[in-house]
Amino acid sequence: MRIAGREKVDEIQDESDAVSLCSLYAGSEMFGIDTRKIREVLGERDLQRVPMSPPFIAGVVPYRGEVLTTVNLRALLGMEAHSGRCCVLVMAEDEAAERFGLVVDAVGGVVTVSRRMLEDNPCTLEARGKWLFDGAYKMDAGLMVQLDPRKLSPSRLSEVGLFKSSSNGGIDASPDR
Repeated sequence: MRIAGREKVDEIQDESDAVSLCSLYAGSEMFGIDTRKIREVLGERDLQRVPMSPPFIAGVVPYRGEVLTTVNLRALLGMEAHSGRCCVLVMAEDEAAERFGLVVDAVGGVVTVSRRMLEDNPCTLEARGKWLFDGAYKMDAGLMVQLDPRKLSPSRLSEVGLFKSSSNGGIDASPDR
């Protein structure tokens, strides 16, 4: 195996050091999620909006005879809505037996990196980022921010309180929540 993201490509010492990340995009920002946490990539889907749902709920989509609730990564990041079609990744929260979709602008490829390359979040990061991000990898194409699917599940996002609707209709990301 080889480490991605370095000018000089080094060998990974052992398999426990390697992690495979699926790259995904929200705007021009690149994110990564451990491929073991992704059940399926559905690709572009039309979402049915859910009335009176929190802004981070993108809607629902049919999935294998069930209705799958989807979370909008752009809304969690405080970005404007995407004008084009979006991709849906099916995530499964094993501990809570919760399955949900993550809506992103695009899905890239799979990158294998060394766990040792993960850098901590900066102390100046806002509260939403501290909650959502596990750190970042320096890649040739820029930073790849690692996301933790357990923190992206609709039930966890509702419990946290960082992503509730504010009085102006946006998402309140006050650091005191």
